Amino acid sequence: MSSHREAPAISKDPVADNTDTYAYVARGSTVTLIANYLPVQAPAGGPNFYEFGDDVAYEIHIDNNGDGEPDVTYQFRFTTTITNPDTFLYNTGPIDRLDSPNWNRRQTYSVFKIRRDGRPHTAVVGRDLPCPPCNIGPRSTPNYEALASAAVKTLRDGEKVFAGQRADAFFVDLGSVFDLGTLRPFQSLHVIRMANSQGVDSLKSSNVHTLAIQVPISELTRDGSVPSDPMSDLAVVGVWASAQRQKAVMLDDEDRHTAGPWVQVSRLGNPLFNEVLVPMAQKDKWNASCPSQDKRFAQYVAQPELAKLLPMLYPGVFPNLAGLTADRLDLLAILLTGIPAGRIPGFQNFTGPTQADMLRLNVAIPPSGSPNRLGIIGGDLAGFPNGRRLIDDAVTIELRAVAGATYPLVQPNYTPDGAVSAIEDGTFNNPGRVFLPDFPYIGTPYSGYNVPAA
Repeated sequence: MSSHREAPAISKDPVADNTDTYAYVARGSTVTLIANYLPVQAPAGGPNFYEFGDDVAYEIHIDNNGDGEPDVTYQFRFTTTITNPDTFLYNTGPIDRLDSPNWNRRQTYSVFKIRRDGRPHTAVVGRDLPCPPCNIGPRSTPNYEALASAAVKTLRDGEKVFAGQRADAFFVDLGSVFDLGTLRPFQSLHVIRMANSQGVDSLKSSNVHTLAIQVPISELTRDGSVPSDPMSDLAVVGVWASAQRQKAVMLDDEDRHTAGPWVQVSRLGNPLFNEVLVPMAQKDKWNASCPSQDKRFAQYVAQPELAKLLPMLYPGVFPNLAGLTADRLDLLAILLTGIPAGRIPGFQNFTGPTQADMLRLNVAIPPSGSPNRLGIIGGDLAGFPNGRRLIDDAVTIELRAVAGATYPLVQPNYTPDGAVSAIEDGTFNNPGRVFLPDFPYIGTPYSGYNVPAA
């Protein structure tokens, strides 16, 4: 009998794969929630271009009582319409407005708000809302910013909403970090002299499809208030995004049909949780589960594989980390329960003992007047892991945390290795990454005409 074990499936469904979730306090007592799907889009993606799935239920969840279960959910459902079945073209002329007859393949969507305080209740808060087209080029989408602005709509309960293509806000040197942690800037300082000590942003000119919603704080908190005291447990909410598909898929000569109960196929709260902490054989199980069940995965946070690899990949550079064998109570708090009061002056985002992968946002902490890309470890209490902003350098923050930067939160006598403060992903300063001053904040997508193929 062969000893070979068949490898488990690892779901990689780009249409339903949630790649990034953001949550941060914006202006006017509101919170902006962003979930990205369809990652690493080549801007020149014709002739069909990219779109949300009609057969996927996309959801952004809010937990306001700390049990890891959603108390408020915004669900997005999409419908694709082909106006001219006799052409292969996405558009047959310039798209100068959202109802342009030249736009051949358009999407609309409805938004459902699901509340679970007491008896679950679902309400339609937006119907037949338009998505903007993909950003094709100057002849096809001559004033793209105006098209995108026209797609920002207001829901029944006052939320602003947007669904469509955006420039990917995430920045990471995928080529180096997954080449056995070969962080280019760090390598040049501590291991070998390399010609290129800057990180290479693998997502520099790629697009995603974004769900963005700006919600009054009072719609998210447990008692409908707008908390002003950061130390109040009412001030902290948990946020994650997910996607569901129906169980059965039936194919015939002309179409694809789905039926049966809905099954969750992706989710994400904290950045890189699934990618870097969850073992390969557990990823499908993690994607299908609710955050309330994350106690099953806590061992991978308490003893992260990367923390054991770093001293081996960089001999002599991390002696204190190599000697740290205790469970990482700092990471368990940051990623699974929130940081209790008393650990950081003027701050807490503790949601209780239930271990759950969620972005934990303290809505009583206002936006920073001088944002720091390193968030809390950079002294900016409005940044990651207090929610997550578009500017937060999540890769560098998490690498430093895993390397021991945050362990003094639970063991004040521990001294992080001197090299920890030099760890850099090295991709923050991308001059092509531009954010917007107003909702939906995430920038204009790159067009295939203006961005050459890699």
